[in-house]
Amino acid sequence: MSVLEIVPDPAPPGGTELRPGRQRRGVPRIRRSPTAVAGLVIVVVLTLAAVFAPVLAPRNPNTVDLAHRFAPPSRRFPLGTDDLGRDILSRLLFGARISIGATVVAAMGVSVIGLALGLLAGYLGGIVDSLISRTIDALLAFPPFLLALGVTGALGPGLAHVMIAVVAIGWVSYARIIRAVVVAERESVYVDAARALGASHSRILGRHLLPNVVGSVAVLTTQELGAILLGISAFSFLGLGAGPPTAEWGAMLSEASKYLGRAPYMVAAPGAAIFVMVLGFNLLGDGLRDLLDPRMSPSPLR
Repeated sequence: MSVLEIVPDPAPPGGTELRPGRQRRGVPRIRRSPTAVAGLVIVVVLTLAAVFAPVLAPRNPNTVDLAHRFAPPSRRFPLGTDDLGRDILSRLLFGARISIGATVVAAMGVSVIGLALGLLAGYLGGIVDSLISRTIDALLAFPPFLLALGVTGALGPGLAHVMIAVVAIGWVSYARIIRAVVVAERESVYVDAARALGASHSRILGRHLLPNVVGSVAVLTTQELGAILLGISAFSFLGLGAGPPTAEWGAMLSEASKYLGRAPYMVAAPGAAIFVMVLGFNLLGDGLRDLLDPRMSPSPLR
């Protein structure tokens, strides 16, 4: 009677067995989502326009030319001029630098603070969790815009103060979501194994829990970029943000509202820019949410 020897397939280098679909799931799949692609295109195009504003702008955005006040859109002035004869296209391009830049910086601040406090509250628990959670509950009891308005009023007008107000209020929703994710993950087997091996709290947070919440933070940040841009523009529209002669979309919209009947194109340009950029952020955020949601991932058996 012959003996059949069953020889296992050799493992790949490194000793890690490759499973079906692992490489496919690891490849970025943003091209599979038309929503994410459309949002990414809009965001990239407007961001590049802001970066290369000194090259693309036909004129200095703050040059006053009273001889051409309220000039309608033409070949010389593609988007017309404002009440001081300043070229609206040039101001729109340079304004993108301030509006988009302030939005990204504020979003980064919100993400970092919300992520740090959410991780600490969810992992440490106890009095730390109670203190952070009660602070979140207290801040959520107030309308966010009115609370940010109060912070801005206390600090005084200015774009930097508006950004501080947005960060001071915006971290709340981030911390709440991250805390919930960490609470669900801290009792997982891999966390218990890390504790059993003597891993420190900082190592468990940085090497084990953080990678599991980064996806949630990325999606939440992308989805909130549009709301942050609207908030910063709203404060500038109210005169609490960027002041004249700074070219900023909200400030441009505020100045143009005074001449709505005489020069409606002055309102159309910054209003359309804000609308398109917020649309791009929202489309990109929705697309990333669908791509990073495990329930939306394709089955490896397909």
